Amino acid sequence: MIEHITHNGHLLAIIVRASFTRDGIEFFTPDEFSQQLAYMRHPRGKLIDPHVHNPVERSVALTQEVLFIRRGSLRVDFFDDDREYLESVVLGAGDVILLAGGGHGFEVLEELEMFEVKQGPYAGEADKTRFTCPEDFAPRMKDDK
Repeated sequence: MIEHITHNGHLLAIIVRASFTRDGIEFFTPDEFSQQLAYMRHPRGKLIDPHVHNPVERSVALTQEVLFIRRGSLRVDFFDDDREYLESVVLGAGDVILLAGGGHGFEVLEELEMFEVKQGPYAGEADKTRFTCPEDFAPRMKDDK
């Protein structure tokens, strides 16, 4: 239900499958991540104290993004920082992924609706470096290593 994609001890992604469920609150990310991902399940009538968020200056060096798959399926291809292909996973409706490091590419396998959440402000093309896969690129599913 929770999958961690790692390479050489570095976390590339956290996948929370649609089937995940647990009472209460569970954070999947360490406190130092610039993007925090948590799951919450509360019973009817639970009160959450009203609150405001205090202005806290933060420094973000790396964009991390969260994808929420609403409908369809998406193959995510993972690459290391040297742009070498590592492995792929398929996400379906209800799955959530935090892309935490390394590189990634996508192929839409079934018509897709998804939400993306990442830090702002958006820096346009300065936010990313695009690269191409080798001509002989063939996805390897995570469990096919």
